[in-house]
Amino acid sequence: MKLTTRGHYSVKALLDLSLQQEFGPTSVNAIAHRQKLPAPYLEKLLIEMRRAGLVESVRGSQGGYQLSRSPAKISLGQILEAVGESIEPLPRHQPNAELAEDWVTFTLWNRLHQKLKEALYSISLEDLYYDARSWQAAQGEETSFVV
Repeated sequence: MKLTTRGHYSVKALLDLSLQQEFGPTSVNAIAHRQKLPAPYLEKLLIEMRRAGLVESVRGSQGGYQLSRSPAKISLGQILEAVGESIEPLPRHQPNAELAEDWVTFTLWNRLHQKLKEALYSISLEDLYYDARSWQAAQGEETSFVV
């Protein structure tokens, strides 16, 4: 699996929103500025994630985007799926029925794919949030959370 720019930016954007939750909705430009992402591209990704139910948009001068549910209920797999990232093994290989080695490697790659998928859906945005907060604390930045 290769994480594309779409997946990388989407995870960064939602992690940013999870770190800013206490401040209410956040504008695309604010996220783009903090994360050094192109705002027009980020807007398209956020629209896709809104359609998937991961974020909601709030209109008005104080509007922007915010998470639609708690970070604990949003998985890395859901984020990647929302923006069209494929975690399917490439290419779709059909094993040669006459070669045991072909079946063994085919089975191995399918098992690895299943484990990767399980991992992506078991890692929550909350997990990433606490990783980010721990890193900030290690860097000496002020934090207001309890581990």
